[in-house]
Amino acid sequence: MSEAIKTDVVIIGAGPVGLFAVFQLGLLDIKTHLVDILDKVGGQCAELYPEKPIYDIPAVPLITGHGLTEALMEQIKPFHPTFHLGEMVTTIEHLDAQNFRVTTDGGKVFETKAVVIAAGGGSFQPKRPPIAGIEPYENKSVHYAVRKMDAFRDKNLLIVGGGDSALDWTLNLQPVAKRLTLVHRRDDFRGAPANVGKMRALVAAGSMDLKIGQVCELEGAGGQLTGAHIKAADGTISRVEVDAMLPFFGLTMKLGPVANWGFDLKDELIPVDTGTFETSKPGLFAIGDINTYPGKMKLILSGFHEAALMAQRAHHYVHPEKRLVFQYTTSSTNLQKKLGVK
Repeated sequence: MSEAIKTDVVIIGAGPVGLFAVFQLGLLDIKTHLVDILDKVGGQCAELYPEKPIYDIPAVPLITGHGLTEALMEQIKPFHPTFHLGEMVTTIEHLDAQNFRVTTDGGKVFETKAVVIAAGGGSFQPKRPPIAGIEPYENKSVHYAVRKMDAFRDKNLLIVGGGDSALDWTLNLQPVAKRLTLVHRRDDFRGAPANVGKMRALVAAGSMDLKIGQVCELEGAGGQLTGAHIKAADGTISRVEVDAMLPFFGLTMKLGPVANWGFDLKDELIPVDTGTFETSKPGLFAIGDINTYPGKMKLILSGFHEAALMAQRAHHYVHPEKRLVFQYTTSSTNLQKKLGVK
C-alpha cells in the first residue's frame, strides 16, 4: 500500500457530474482528486454514447457525450484536478471526526476531509467472457484492464474482442508483446475504421496474428495460462501459445463496493439530504444518478445542481475556520481571477 495522498476532497466518478463538482469546489478553494474505474474521463457519456446527441443541457441545443466531456475538462482546467483512472475505490473509512481514508484496488490511499460519490448507477465493471474455467486465471494471467503496459512485455498476448478497447490495446501493446494475437468472432469490427486499418496492416506485415472465431478452452495451471484453443465458424480448432489474455467483452453497471460502505440503501441508491446532498454519514456526499430523494430526476442538469449545493456544504468540512460568502462568477473579481479571466 502506497503512502497516503492528502487532499481536500476525493470525488468517486469522473463523469459529467463529477467533473462539474471539480468546478464548483474549485471556486471555493477546495482541491480535488478523482478516481474512476474507467481508463478515461466522461463516465457513461464517454463509454456508452460518445457520439450520441444530448439535447437537454441548458443553453446547449445539441452536444455529444464526447463534446460535453471535452467542454467540462476545459472548464475545470484552472483548478488542476488530479485523476486516478482505471482504479476502483474499495473502502471508505473515518480516520477521525474530520478525516476519511479512501483506498483503491490499485493500492492508492487518500486522506481527505470530504468524499463525494458521483458514480452514476455504480461502477462500470467488465463482462466476463463465456469461457469455461476462466475464473482461476482472473487477475493472474487474465486481465480486464491494462494498468501497466510493461506487465505484458515479451509475453505471448491474446486479446479478445472487436470494439474500440480491443483495437486500441492491440495497437498499443503489439510493440511490447513477444507475439500478439487478436481474436474476434467475426471479421467485422465495431472499432474506429482507422484503427481497424492499422490492425489489418500489422497482420498483413506479419507483425501480429488475427483469428476469426471464439476462445473455447484455456490451458494452464496455478492461475498461469499457457495456451488457448480457438474454434472457427467451420468448427476447426486451433491452439495459440498464451502467457496473458485481455478479454474486452464490454462493461456492465454494478453497485460494486458502494453497497458495503455502510449506507442504508434504497433500491440500490443512496438517500441524501436535498439541502446539502450529504448522506447519512457527515462529510460524505452523493450526487448524480447514484443518489435518491423525493422528486429525483436522473438528468445531467440535476446532477449539476446537486454538485453546486454539495460544494457549499463541503466548504464547512474543508475550511471550517472560514466564513463562506456566496459570490457570482459574473460579478466577483475574486472568482474571475481564479478562472483566469480577470
